[in-house]
Amino acid sequence: MQIPPPAASRYTSHPFKSPQSPRNPMQTLVERVAAHIKAKFLAESSGHDWHHINRVWQLTRQIAAQEGANREIAELGALVHDIADWKFHDGDDSVGPREAEILLLREGASDAVIAAVVDIVATISYKGAGVTTAMQTLEGQCVQDADRLDAIGAIGIARCFAYGGHAGRLMHDPDEAPVMHQTAAAYKASKGASLNHFYEKLFLLKERMNTPTGRALAEPRHQFMEDFVAQFLAEWNVAG
Repeated sequence: MQIPPPAASRYTSHPFKSPQSPRNPMQTLVERVAAHIKAKFLAESSGHDWHHINRVWQLTRQIAAQEGANREIAELGALVHDIADWKFHDGDDSVGPREAEILLLREGASDAVIAAVVDIVATISYKGAGVTTAMQTLEGQCVQDADRLDAIGAIGIARCFAYGGHAGRLMHDPDEAPVMHQTAAAYKASKGASLNHFYEKLFLLKERMNTPTGRALAEPRHQFMEDFVAQFLAEWNVAG
């Protein structure tokens, strides 16, 4: 695949050359970025930790291989996709792309690779049931599918409640209906119970997969979530 020429950065004063870190000549760019991200996120406890990023990385490799995507760009996109999630930066969508760009510059990535990866970071986030932001590149589609796969199934269930506890959300409020947010601002402002998140996002992801590989992998995870929520509600309502 031919990498498109870079566009002017929207996130830093690029082109600039930030101080470069000492590099192990035996490591690839992907390996260096992975080491940095692992060190930064290993102790994170909201479900957006290194283990989440590593699962997204491995799923991205699997999907990219099946779909014929540029492996380096896809893998780098997976590694930095949560480098500064808006949820932990007061809703600011620009922090993640900016930090990704700075890291990639420091590690010696080419302008073309940086532009492609930063675009993935800027576009990957779910922004509400009524909001559609198309991922433009195949590499980005692979990363987005991988990230969405880790948001569903057994791991997705665990991550949903882990983040809910981290953010002080109720586990379930039977008097609170799910909200199909029509704008990114409304979605970001939501403080709903964790179980509502299944209806507001997680149950919708199967139909929003970009690639045939992603769609196939999503099917059993989606079914597992449906079974879980049915059992959860049956146990919740045991008192009648």
